[in-house]
Amino acid sequence: MRKPPARRLLRAPASEQRDAAIKKAIRQIPKGKVATYAQVAAAAGYPLYHRQVVQVLRKAGDSLPWQRVVGAGGRIRLKREMAHEQRIRLEMEGVKFRGACVVMEEHQHVFRPWEFEE
Repeated sequence: MRKPPARRLLRAPASEQRDAAIKKAIRQIPKGKVATYAQVAAAAGYPLYHRQVVQVLRKAGDSLPWQRVVGAGGRIRLKREMAHEQRIRLEMEGVKFRGACVVMEEHQHVFRPWEFEE
């Protein structure tokens, strides 16, 4: 029996255009709302690049509303002090938590394509 060929996802090289699209998507998240890393990547037009969202946030520091980007299911993916700071910032914006996760039914931001038009 013949083995099916392995599928590989093509990765685009690092680009300023991709990083700018990710930053724009992050800036679209309003106060009191959150989006997951995957949602931000998809909204930016790069659905396989959720890890790149993390890199963009690290490089940008406080120039982006980093606290509004969470892991799948609303879980804070940062560690120790940064996780505590993210939760406090979100609570100050009115975001509610159920245990360790954001109440996504109430606070999930829905990206709209027309928000990205120039």
